[in-house]
Amino acid sequence: MLRRLTTPAQVESAYQEISALLREYAEWLFVCDGVSQSVRRDEIEVAVAQERLVLSCWTEKGTRLWRVVAWEWNGQLLELELSRRMIQLIPRTSAKAITATIRAARQMRCERLAQLAAHVHFGSVVERMSLSRGTKPGQPGRYAQVLLKTRRERIAVTGPVVSSAPAAVDAFLSSSLLWFRRTSVQQLWLIVSPELLKPLLYRLVLLRSGLKESIRVFTVDEDLTLLTEVASPEKEDLWRKQVARFPPVAAATASELSLAIVAEVPEAIDIVHSRHGETLRYFGLPFARVRSLLGRQKVWFGIGRTHRRLLDESTSNDWHNLLNDLREHRSASALDHRHAFYRAAPEAWLESLLRRDITKLDPGLIIAPLHAQFRTARGAKLGIRPIDLLALRQDGRLVVIELKVSEDREHVLQGADYWRRVEAHRRRGHITRAKLFGARTIRDEAPLVYLVAPTLRVHPAFQTLAQCISSGIEIYRFDINEDWRTGVRVMRREKAQKNF
Repeated sequence: MLRRLTTPAQVESAYQEISALLREYAEWLFVCDGVSQSVRRDEIEVAVAQERLVLSCWTEKGTRLWRVVAWEWNGQLLELELSRRMIQLIPRTSAKAITATIRAARQMRCERLAQLAAHVHFGSVVERMSLSRGTKPGQPGRYAQVLLKTRRERIAVTGPVVSSAPAAVDAFLSSSLLWFRRTSVQQLWLIVSPELLKPLLYRLVLLRSGLKESIRVFTVDEDLTLLTEVASPEKEDLWRKQVARFPPVAAATASELSLAIVAEVPEAIDIVHSRHGETLRYFGLPFARVRSLLGRQKVWFGIGRTHRRLLDESTSNDWHNLLNDLREHRSASALDHRHAFYRAAPEAWLESLLRRDITKLDPGLIIAPLHAQFRTARGAKLGIRPIDLLALRQDGRLVVIELKVSEDREHVLQGADYWRRVEAHRRRGHITRAKLFGARTIRDEAPLVYLVAPTLRVHPAFQTLAQCISSGIEIYRFDINEDWRTGVRVMRREKAQKNF
């Protein structure tokens, strides 16, 4: 019998039970109006909004949202009564069975890497091998961790046992360095695919010299049959690499239509300019876009591409409802912290607060120009991601700012890599010639790196990884208040690297 959801307690209980069910199975058969399709566990979710249970699911028509009014689980079928229809969710494969299969496959690749490494170092034997820790308890890790033993020394060997994109290099190197520190051995071997090689080498150059000399790098083919050692470059080699110049920065002027929308909630809405028009964000969350169509400015609004609509007389009420919902739920004073608007894009929210007054972080920074989501190169072929904020101090020193609002082990290495890319452009004069900071003089000195996170959200390994970075890269740790949505306050500021 279907269980009706008529009270907040029933809604909360249903949310807990259905969420646990969805996590238990990796794939579901979604049946609605006689049409069925397979959905993965990460494509379906339940949430509580305004004391109502809401189901979101990725369908062939895009992401759909429904209110759940009743539900039942009979051990084989999850039946949900929505506001206008009935749907059924049939579990396909148990998450535990898939996890066991994945673990076995990764363990085989781990054993193969161990054999290859032992073959390279004549006379060594495999003392121990295992997978790294998974992202969640019970899940298999993504990296092999092997200890080789010889008569004179022990060697730590690690490498991905799954296909890894270049953007995953910071996660891999962070995991490797932390494991290396725990093993207390003399050498660390990193075994990677050719796709991961270049971004890895760029980051190894940034490590302190004593640590870098302990690391050897190898590439391995897809079939895990051959290891090839690769020489690590020196820091001077970074500055010889060709990098594309920045195009001159044109003065951006906001359209009258965008300014009128900003005037609705000026303390929350900001404008991001692009080649194709303007994006309006509510505390960092994009909710409207202004584009020119046949010489006329038009507004498309909605959260996410699948819900975007043209603003006209027929959608005027929906537009005002969206603004009212944003005022209520994307606010520091919001009562429902589980609402999607409150939880979405938290780092963009923090960024939007600092964009309004970056001196809250450091009084020595100039307020404008301030470049958000700054790209030092086009595309992401080598795992290149935009820098959260690129700023300038009053004394002419460039500052790279990387923001986190939750624990992130990659924070330190990301900041160091952003430093490398900005420094390469600074040395060539690209930043000055592009007038990124107008007529202000850029000081002939390497940038500073500010790593910002709430006090209780700094990763426990932050200090250990900071000690791995060359002292020539000045990294500062900024701990801000946990309730940063009410206003950013710096609770502690210190240099991340201590004396070696």
